[in-house]
Amino acid sequence: MAFREARATSLGGTWNAAEGVPYRMIANDDLSAGSVERVVTANQADCRLDWFLAQQFPAFSRTHLRRVINAAAVKVNGQRTKASHRVCEGERITIELPDLPRHGPAPEDIPLTILYEDEWLAAINKPAGMVVHPAKGHWSGTLAGALQFHFDRLSSVGGPTRPGIVHRLDRDTSGVIVVAKHDRAHHALARQFEDRTVVKQYFAVVAGQPECDRDSIDLPIGAHPLQREKMAIRRGDSTSRPAQSFYEVLKRFDGFTSVRVTPKTGRTHQIRVHLASIGCPVLCDRAYGGRAVITRGELLRRRDDDTVILDRQALHAARLQLVHPVTGCDLVLEAPLAEDLRGLLAALEEYRG
Repeated sequence: MAFREARATSLGGTWNAAEGVPYRMIANDDLSAGSVERVVTANQADCRLDWFLAQQFPAFSRTHLRRVINAAAVKVNGQRTKASHRVCEGERITIELPDLPRHGPAPEDIPLTILYEDEWLAAINKPAGMVVHPAKGHWSGTLAGALQFHFDRLSSVGGPTRPGIVHRLDRDTSGVIVVAKHDRAHHALARQFEDRTVVKQYFAVVAGQPECDRDSIDLPIGAHPLQREKMAIRRGDSTSRPAQSFYEVLKRFDGFTSVRVTPKTGRTHQIRVHLASIGCPVLCDRAYGGRAVITRGELLRRRDDDTVILDRQALHAARLQLVHPVTGCDLVLEAPLAEDLRGLLAALEEYRG
């Protein structure tokens, strides 16, 4: 493996994986501001939803329209559905078309920790708080902008706002993320993620104690019925997709547990939703755990010490194992535990060990 000198940083920002595109309505000769509606005719029936929309709005690629569908901005008869849905005659389809920037993110001199690099790809240790690519309200300070500065060439498969981006991590999840430099590498890597041959391992600290030392969670995940930015365990819902995660207890503390999680699928917020579903939400997960901060006073069970121990979700992408897209060799990419999570573990050892 070839390595480069690494520089670490921590940046602020906002990213929600469920909102993969920014929502600002566009208006032109064909579209008016707000939602646009189309009714399926007889000769349009029995085609995929993403194909139907691509015929209606040729300025947008099917790949981009799939992102819009996945971000819950398309409804069929008022219900969210999948890109693979076969449209039927008479169905009313509403869509909120996003206005994405015409150009990619500007290069920004943001320090990056580069774990691995060769001529085809690179692996970055993304800090917590960094947005992966530009999104609504966050056009700067992103990983995509930093990549534009640090690398002479990046793949174009993801479009102008996602140069080199093959997969994503939530804003407040730290850890390893792989980046493609060439389209050939991007396609091969993306296929591995899609085929679920990439082995992903995460480290997490959860509130509470899992009943088993190791177990599989096999529960479908779909859009939250009330909050668009969240996901939920949904059985029999049109947005539901199968999801499986395997966890192993690393160490039990008084009221807390460190775990290793290996997701078998890659649903939005999967680990966070699954761990919350067994009564052990990721610590400091504002969306699924009900708290955003833990203090030393809470660990000591004292009210007079409000020193913050952790103020982001205790989730870290520790390891990726995949096949190099060109050489065919096995490639293991590992990111050391973030400093704030090391501090959390030290505090748990001292106060709750």
